[in-house]
Amino acid sequence: MKYLPAQIVALLQKKSAKRDLRVLFKFLLVLVLLVSTYSILFHVIMMYHEDRYFSWITGVYWTFVVMSTLGFGDITFHTDLGFIFSLIVLLSGVVFLLVMLPFTFIQFFYAPWLEAQSKSRVIRTLPEDTENHVIVVGVDPISLSLDSKLKQYNRKCYLVVEDQQVALGLYEQGYRAVLGELDDIETYRKIQADKAALIVVNSGEDKINTNIVYTLRELCEKTPIVSNASDDDSVDILELAGSSHVYQFTKMLGQSLARRVLGVSMRANIIGRFDDLLIAEVPAMRSSLEGKTILESRLRELTGITVAGVWERGKYKVPLPDTIISASTVLVLAGSDQQLAVYDEKFGGYATSEAPVLILGGGRVGRAAADTLKARGVAYKIVEKNVRAIKGAEDEYVHGSAADLDTLRKAGIDTAPSVIVTTHDDDMNIYLTIYCRRLRPDIQIITRATLDRNISKLHRAGADLVMSYASMGVTSITNYLLQDNTLMVSEGLNIFKMPAPKKLVGKTLEQSNIRQKTGCNVIAIDNKGQLNINPSPGSSIDPDTELIMIGNAEAEQCFMGSFTNGD
Repeated sequence: MKYLPAQIVALLQKKSAKRDLRVLFKFLLVLVLLVSTYSILFHVIMMYHEDRYFSWITGVYWTFVVMSTLGFGDITFHTDLGFIFSLIVLLSGVVFLLVMLPFTFIQFFYAPWLEAQSKSRVIRTLPEDTENHVIVVGVDPISLSLDSKLKQYNRKCYLVVEDQQVALGLYEQGYRAVLGELDDIETYRKIQADKAALIVVNSGEDKINTNIVYTLRELCEKTPIVSNASDDDSVDILELAGSSHVYQFTKMLGQSLARRVLGVSMRANIIGRFDDLLIAEVPAMRSSLEGKTILESRLRELTGITVAGVWERGKYKVPLPDTIISASTVLVLAGSDQQLAVYDEKFGGYATSEAPVLILGGGRVGRAAADTLKARGVAYKIVEKNVRAIKGAEDEYVHGSAADLDTLRKAGIDTAPSVIVTTHDDDMNIYLTIYCRRLRPDIQIITRATLDRNISKLHRAGADLVMSYASMGVTSITNYLLQDNTLMVSEGLNIFKMPAPKKLVGKTLEQSNIRQKTGCNVIAIDNKGQLNINPSPGSSIDPDTELIMIGNAEAEQCFMGSFTNGD
């Protein structure tokens, strides 16, 4: 209720609202004159034709009772003239009170007031002292996931949109939506864009992104601006317009999908770097590690690397000595460049196959995956139903629907070592994953997910690996923003640096029980610039050292709650 006066004032300031209120006032004036006329005629007929006398308030009372069709019957005429007059009052009441009054009130007051109320909930300006916030221009799965992720780091995120209904929908879902023209510098001036920690431009079209970046750079000379480009040719143009960094999320996703194909390599795939510390992923399928426990694998003994985590069908688990490495397991390894090279020498190698890898979908993601496979000398076939995409490259494509058995067999589903599902529709990806798994129970299936909520569904459908478009974009942007002390290596898995808590100083890693108590894995100790990668359990935690750990967000919060509170 405290916003009601402000909403009414905002309503009265609009020209259209003033016009609507004038119409409503004129109608009410006509209604008052009509009631007054009927009241006077009531007294005239009663006095001169029926010789009865009533007070003036009784005349008004009778008029409203008849016009509203209540008809109490306590006051009635006894002559034909009175009956005719009552019919006229009754019919006009039906028209004016029961039909026109509600319509006029809703059309010229209630609806404009609701619109003003809705607009008052949408952000248009931010206080002048607002700073270190993140502004995201455009709405897509990456934008929405980024807002949720930044809440973990106590960063406020504002989504800029130019459609009021979209803004209201985002507001109802709990997002901070800003309404304004995307290419208008005043939109960004009002939300303190020059004081933002980061601006993300991802409107969906490269030309629009270029215009927005150029507009922003006029106002924000030093604010970092990252943008997304769909085409390779747009990267240089966006940089010239003022982008601090340009991502190609669809291309990155396609490359990431292709790098995980067994036909490409069994070597460690580096997914993150923290100073000299490297983080890599290794699928265990068809490797010498499959079927062993982590203790039996002797990875640390033979290579010096640490198994920092385990992905099991999209779920991160803290590795234990008795954790079994299954065909669906993806190991997260931490080590130096030299240690990973030793791993590649002992456990890597190539799983070659003459049969081509199957790519379902020839869009930007599928084409990027194909280019990556081609660069590594791996044969592939793309199943695509768009004839225009196939023209000029018939040897690489098979025309038809990926849901058609004959098309899949023509493309080589019976002999392919792996299949990559790349369509932008998660429903279709689930459909194709189930189908491919039924056709080939032993094939490696790597699937794209547009929305994070469908990752678990795709794993249940039979996918061995799922790469999320939203998670990959969020990971890249978050790492750019938090590049000092935190590194996201994948959705839900972070590397973070923390000063050694006083409670742990003087203890060894084994005595600290960090992994058992919090789920965090210490993968390095930074002692005044000297990085001890994969420290032994007997390594001591000295004063002024920093612990570099890996774990999910819950494990990080658990570490802070267990060891840093009260320091």
